[in-house]
Amino acid sequence: MSGPDEVVVGVLADEGLPEQVMATIADDLPGAFATRVSGATRWRVEHQVEQLPLDEDGDIPMRTLSQRHRQDRGWDLLVLVTDLPRRAGTKPIVAGIDVEHGVAMISLPALGAVLVRHRARVLLIRVVRQLVSPRLGIDGDHGRRGALARLREVLAPTQRMSGGHRSAVTHLALVGLRGQLRLLAGMVRDNRPWRLVPHLAGATAAAAGTAAYGVITSSFWRLADALAPLRLAGITVVTVLIMTVWLMMYNHLWDRPSEAAERRKALMYNVSTATTLAFGVACMYGILFVLALIAALVVIDSGYFAQTLGHPVGLGSYLNLVWLCSSVGIVAGALGSSLEDEETVRKATYSRRERERQERNRRKRKDRTSAARQ
Repeated sequence: MSGPDEVVVGVLADEGLPEQVMATIADDLPGAFATRVSGATRWRVEHQVEQLPLDEDGDIPMRTLSQRHRQDRGWDLLVLVTDLPRRAGTKPIVAGIDVEHGVAMISLPALGAVLVRHRARVLLIRVVRQLVSPRLGIDGDHGRRGALARLREVLAPTQRMSGGHRSAVTHLALVGLRGQLRLLAGMVRDNRPWRLVPHLAGATAAAAGTAAYGVITSSFWRLADALAPLRLAGITVVTVLIMTVWLMMYNHLWDRPSEAAERRKALMYNVSTATTLAFGVACMYGILFVLALIAALVVIDSGYFAQTLGHPVGLGSYLNLVWLCSSVGIVAGALGSSLEDEETVRKATYSRRERERQERNRRKRKDRTSAARQ
């Protein structure tokens, strides 16, 4: 075990985004702890990647992991970093801190979609300071921070809350609309919506084929020329919504739990699913637009284009044509997505932890149904 003037902090990072975040900030943590926690203490940080287990309630057993790893590896403190969204009641949790058992857990989705590494570093310093405060006899809440840093904390969408009279855990929770939006952004980022395009081969092929047909069809030329940009923009929004709703409903991605408490929790998951799909479809639309524009510029002679439309053409005429063709192509892509396997769409839409949550919920519903029939 380490001496009294040395603190060994063990960090267990879940696979995926937590692993990537810790790989970039782990080397800087000893110096950050010395500066922001205690300069009189030697700091050593050991971080490892491990798929953190879930208990029967679908949560990560902080206390069990702390007892196991701190004893086996000689760590004074343990910090768990996961991409599993966590809640205390109905409030989303950024971090849980158990000073008595020397363990804390950080949930990366609650850190939002931007500045995740910076926020994770700041939060790690904060939770380690609280965990080590009894041992070092320091203030666990503040430290050497300026007025600007304290003002940022006051304005942040978080608040400290107790885990209850039977729990030794203190939670840092997201509050208000800003907190909910930050959690939503983090959940969407964790789902990585840009992965949707390469996984939807049938939808992409149908969208590209339809757009290509429109590019070489003179009736599409005249229709696009007659439509105002505002109407074309409206068509784009409607087509993206059509494909988003189709993907959700056809692949049964909308979560419908029977219990009222579970329905409140499921609302955020459903909104994140819809947002993930909308971003993924928007990425598909953008790629389709660029490819169709290149094809139109190469294939369609400007003179013939002007002769067909009956007026001179410029880049705007090509853009309007591609705009319409891409929108119609996305509708065809929605139909083409019917050829995709539902499990393939789920893997493309959800993170590993979210798929685990859904599978666990399906097992619970199945068990309750079986019990009710008996």
